[in-house]
Amino acid sequence: MSDVHLPLILGALFVAAASPGPATMAIAGTSMASGRRMGMTLGLGVFCGSVTWSFAAAFGLAAVMLAHAWVFEVMRYIGAAYLLYLAVWSAKAAWSGNEARTATPISISSPWKAFRNGLALHITNPKAILFYGSVYSIGLPTDTTPQQLATVMASLAATSFTIFIGYGWLFSIPKVRSVYGRTSRWFNGAFALLFGVVGIKLLTTRII
Repeated sequence: MSDVHLPLILGALFVAAASPGPATMAIAGTSMASGRRMGMTLGLGVFCGSVTWSFAAAFGLAAVMLAHAWVFEVMRYIGAAYLLYLAVWSAKAAWSGNEARTATPISISSPWKAFRNGLALHITNPKAILFYGSVYSIGLPTDTTPQQLATVMASLAATSFTIFIGYGWLFSIPKVRSVYGRTSRWFNGAFALLFGVVGIKLLTTRII
């Protein structure tokens, strides 16, 4: 039985999930503008999207999707459209200087809306299943036992939870929120640029 290099797998996830991107920026922006509860709830939605892709890859659904390129094409267009939608709203917020707007398209006052936005942001990102697909197909040996697979899945889930919920907690600290209050226009401008660039790149680049 081959060894599973769990530290290497978790290191790859940490770099992919913790580095600045649409999900982490949306969590940070929501926490700064709408508070810890909404930011962490949006992070929970992102986490659930991550776990969904992890299960899909672990149980072979990634291979099925890769065999049907049209599924990824649909996901690519949906994901790009959603990111561009966020970019437009963030740009409007930056232009007007309205602090109530954030990286998400509405001022979030409902935990369900926060969760839904986070889930939609991650579940429409086809690159997520490519990442998890590569983790399970390349990072695990062919003779991996069910116990080893369960350990990897649980470890990936725990790491994702810590990262996404941690972002929600970190950016809701009063000092961080006060900085956002003074510079919200610049934050929203940065969010608009990030979402726009990533959305256009996803729209114009074939990923399979």
